[in-house]
Amino acid sequence: MKKWTCFALLAAVAAPGAFAADSVTVQKPVTINDDADVPQAVLDECKLDSEVPDAVAAKAKEAGIAITFADKVSGSEPGKTLQMQITEVVSDGNAFLGHHKSMTVKGKLYKDGAVIASFRDRRNSMGGAFGGFKGNCAVLARTAKAIGEDIGEWLAAPKVDARLGDLE
Repeated sequence: MKKWTCFALLAAVAAPGAFAADSVTVQKPVTINDDADVPQAVLDECKLDSEVPDAVAAKAKEAGIAITFADKVSGSEPGKTLQMQITEVVSDGNAFLGHHKSMTVKGKLYKDGAVIASFRDRRNSMGGAFGGFKGNCAVLARTAKAIGEDIGEWLAAPKVDARLGDLE
């Protein structure tokens, strides 16, 4: 009997987030705003609409927040839901001349149909280390991952009208 009590206590101490896990349904793929001026090649090749929610889920998991994906999130579902939209993608430059990439995402966190928090996030990238050896999608994926990490971190303590990433 003591062995099981010790094991349960050890499990509770080792994984405190597992017992206090919050749950959020995240839209995947993320929508792209109709007014966003996104190059067609980026839309066809880069899959940014999946990169962002995947990065959100990975970062949120570190904070003990369980993420489930849904094809569409309206905000009227029960529980917490996160609706996101890509509002801008800039894909200037290239590996030879230098990259100038940026992306902006906005989103709202709902709880039982009511908006409880919102954010706007932008990240800029020149390609990072060895940027001259990276293609456009690789640099934009790096930007999408950084945005997703910002959002995943924000989910742990969401605020209304938060400015994340390079907007801070």
